[in-house]
Amino acid sequence: MAEESLPLTSFASTVDAILDRHRHDGTRLMQILRETQEALGWLPPEVLTHIAAGIGWPRAKVAATAGFYSFFHTEPRGRYRVLWSDNITDRMLGNLDLMQSMCQKLWLEPGRVSEDGLVSVDTTSCTGMCDQGPAILVNYRAITRMTPERVDAIVELIRNETPLAAWPAEFFRIEDNIRRKGPLLDHGLMPGEALAAALARGAEGMLAEIKAANLRGRGGAGFATGLKWESCRNAPGEAHYVVCNADEGEPGTFKDRVLLTSYADLVFEGMTLAGLVVGAKKGLLYLRGEYRYLLEPLEAVLSRRRADKLLGRDILDRGFAFDIEIHLGAGAYICGEESALIESLEGKPGRPRIRPPFPVTHGYLGQPTTVNNVETLAAACLIAKHGGAWYAGLGTPKSAGTKILSVSGDCARPGIYEYPFGVTVGQILLDAGAGERTQGVQVSGPSGVTVSREEFHRRIAFEDIPTAGAFMIFDCRRDMFDMARNFAHFFAHESCGFCTPCRVGTSLVRNLMDKIAAGHGSPYDINELFKLHRLMKEASHCGLGSTACNAVFDTLNKFRPAYEKRLKSLDYVPAFDLDAALSQARQMTGRDDAAAHLSTGAHP
Repeated sequence: MAEESLPLTSFASTVDAILDRHRHDGTRLMQILRETQEALGWLPPEVLTHIAAGIGWPRAKVAATAGFYSFFHTEPRGRYRVLWSDNITDRMLGNLDLMQSMCQKLWLEPGRVSEDGLVSVDTTSCTGMCDQGPAILVNYRAITRMTPERVDAIVELIRNETPLAAWPAEFFRIEDNIRRKGPLLDHGLMPGEALAAALARGAEGMLAEIKAANLRGRGGAGFATGLKWESCRNAPGEAHYVVCNADEGEPGTFKDRVLLTSYADLVFEGMTLAGLVVGAKKGLLYLRGEYRYLLEPLEAVLSRRRADKLLGRDILDRGFAFDIEIHLGAGAYICGEESALIESLEGKPGRPRIRPPFPVTHGYLGQPTTVNNVETLAAACLIAKHGGAWYAGLGTPKSAGTKILSVSGDCARPGIYEYPFGVTVGQILLDAGAGERTQGVQVSGPSGVTVSREEFHRRIAFEDIPTAGAFMIFDCRRDMFDMARNFAHFFAHESCGFCTPCRVGTSLVRNLMDKIAAGHGSPYDINELFKLHRLMKEASHCGLGSTACNAVFDTLNKFRPAYEKRLKSLDYVPAFDLDAALSQARQMTGRDDAAAHLSTGAHP
């Protein structure tokens, strides 16, 4: 559909009101664009020009942000925008057949807008509903447990142009599915209880307890929280900031969704504790766009906490000032990387920064900033109440505390499970009702580790299998090649394009996996996949590129027959040319130490 020109008077008053609400502040561009699109349906060229003038930015800079994120549209996408979650767990539940049925009933091709501009249907990356899929987003509102009957009902609602607010409330019901509670999910704390304990200790005392607890980041990297907070606290700056990373974009992960739904007080209290320790007066929660439905409930919690003197200028009458804003993302997996998230908070495309300097010294607005995961901040409340020694006594010596896992896939009881660190993969499978036919588990999402049956004795811990939380189960009916191929498509779509190794490498991996799937692959292509894994691991700018081939690499090593049965010939396997690969890595990175990294790992 061609772009239509809008008269200035048709949108100027609406956009001006949005600009006024956000103080014409360019760092709030993401929220300005989102609210404008929700009001107008899309972002026409004239609107981008008007917004640019309103915040005093070059139009090209505003257009760059609008064009970067999947959920911003500079062309009409239909008054109803239906996006089917396309994670591998959704595919296992039949999402593609259901989407095709919807398109047929609407006389529509996937990815296109209907001739009357009423509706568009397409796929999107994982929406964080893996425990109750297949899931869709309709105008970025989540609907779970899709069935043929629900497809028919939604098609009829769209044909009748029924406003979304009038759709059956049952469609929008999202379950927590908490299957196993531990000290965090069964914390028993009242709002303000942990904060009062922290204020009694003081900033230095609270920092000492966090360090004694050996709390490590729960977003996957596992960096020591006490060290991060101490570095931020000691960094010079005009202001310090606390950022909660709620951009839970790793396919198969949905624990933060549950924490924000039912434990929001604990998360906000953890942010406030962090503010006390690092000397910040402002916190920002970056909420992924797929969780748009949580925005108003979370704002209500913030309002209540302000009324109860748990946020604001004089918290608990102790002279401590701290408040929190929520910023909503717009569909970009890369924003889970902390520096890309900060770029997005500042209204820019979410591309990772060159580091050093690190966010703890030069973060949001160039000021010292600590960025922590939702679960990490919630856990800080337990430490404030019970002390660091108590917390360090949970889990293992190198992995203190508990871990919340998002369990999905081939099991009887998908949902949220909390365990002390050190639990075995086999125990989790038993608790989830996975059965004896399980052949593999993908731990920590596509960027994590594929675990085969022979490894079910391994443990969830930083010293064995670290994880951001995803735990996807695959039984003997599943083809592990299909899993790896789905992840290859995910990374090719989500690469930010900043660096050549990732931008080109993820596309090459996707194309090779498609070639093998079509039956046109050869042993040479297998060799190319190993080479690309090593090159991208060494040469990529950030973690997305360096982990993008993890699932391909693991399945090639642990489930090789899934690839070989698709190859045209097994007669000749070319030798892996390490010297040539090293030369390529040096050319791509301009670094002589590429050999030290590239030469590690197995090859065919």
